[in-house]
Amino acid sequence: MEIAIMAGQLILGLSILVGLHELGHLLAAKAFGMRVEQYFIGFPPKIWSIKRGETEYGLGAIPLGGFVKITGMIDESLDTKSLQSEPQPWEFRSKPAWQRLIVMLGGIIINIITGIVIFVILTYKNGETYLAARDAEYGIVAYDLAKGIGLKTGDKIVKINGRDFEDFSDIRSSEVFLGSDSYYTVERKGTDGKVQQIDIDIPNDFLDKLSDKKNAGQFLEAAQPFRVGELVPGMPAEKSGLKKGDVITAVNGQPTRFYHEFQGVVKANVNKPITLTVSRPGVSQPVTLKTTVTDKGQIGFGAETLLKKTHIDYTFGQALVKGTGQAFGVFYDTIKGFGKIFQGNVSASNALSGPIGIAQNLFGGIWEWNRFWFVTGLLSMSLAFFNVLPIPALDGGHSTLLLYEIVSGRKPSDRFLEGAQRVGMVILLGLMAFAIFNDVFKAVF
Repeated sequence: MEIAIMAGQLILGLSILVGLHELGHLLAAKAFGMRVEQYFIGFPPKIWSIKRGETEYGLGAIPLGGFVKITGMIDESLDTKSLQSEPQPWEFRSKPAWQRLIVMLGGIIINIITGIVIFVILTYKNGETYLAARDAEYGIVAYDLAKGIGLKTGDKIVKINGRDFEDFSDIRSSEVFLGSDSYYTVERKGTDGKVQQIDIDIPNDFLDKLSDKKNAGQFLEAAQPFRVGELVPGMPAEKSGLKKGDVITAVNGQPTRFYHEFQGVVKANVNKPITLTVSRPGVSQPVTLKTTVTDKGQIGFGAETLLKKTHIDYTFGQALVKGTGQAFGVFYDTIKGFGKIFQGNVSASNALSGPIGIAQNLFGGIWEWNRFWFVTGLLSMSLAFFNVLPIPALDGGHSTLLLYEIVSGRKPSDRFLEGAQRVGMVILLGLMAFAIFNDVFKAVF
């Protein structure tokens, strides 16, 4: 079921974005009097189509892209039959270069607008809820990667790159991992009880380790007191008599004030019986319960963390500013991410994902609309970035050649354009093959 949900979200999200992207090309082309022969979401084989006027609108069976076929344009179809005759007024090739440039940028512009609209609406609708750095009063839980750079459980991160910060999640921000020579300033209690400040350097290639599937969830988090939330019907927690609102103070006599402590003890007792010591509201004495850990290291309840959260509601004007900043933040972070790859600080195999990786790591196996639209907004800005790259066959490649034509006054020959399109298709197919193979490799190994 989870696989179906992941696939459904991916197909719906990409169909929306590709449909809008190609619509940008179509509207711009028609505005300048160009003939649009086909508008398709998905690649052939065709599963449905309808013709309205001069344009065939349809759906393809392969839902990982789409296309608009404009008469007189050398595109991914490599159909050059119409180029054998004299240019007609309704053809792409007969129009001024500036009009052709707008047509090629139409999809990118629509994707940027879409990303901005999604982030603005989500910000206005949901506001922002976060753990303030000052409220992470018990410090951090340092897992393997954090310990590897010198952090310890109980440390309090008080500055990032020498500056104060408000949102605790900023310790995992792009400023930290996509920048250079980043560092945390932490407060640490020594063996003598005195608190000292220490700078912890973050290696420039740290993002590569963090991106590795083997290290998922192995960095750090805030130490969180907790209580029992919703119980999973039929699971050991419910059968033992555990109730929502209970506070588990110990497991097998070992104190578990924080959730990471509870998880550690439970996962160390897979398929074994355990004894829970519980503080229950309205009951003066501790309650003792016996249960069994499943083979997945669970007993079956959702934890409610007890650290205070900060919530901010935004006016539409504020949401417009913040949402737009978030959208372009994705664009800029993508640029910095590619910079890390080219600098050799991050391997392409860890950084790049294809459709399988996007479905698993971004959409996930639970259909939650806020998350769906957030990820779709991310993908919209990423799609805009990818298409602006000056690779032949992409919008950015076409636009680069059109800018050359505008500046130099010389139009590249049709033969050159056809050759560039072929080279671009080889590059794109190679990148897609790499991404899919990389997804499969990471999923299996």
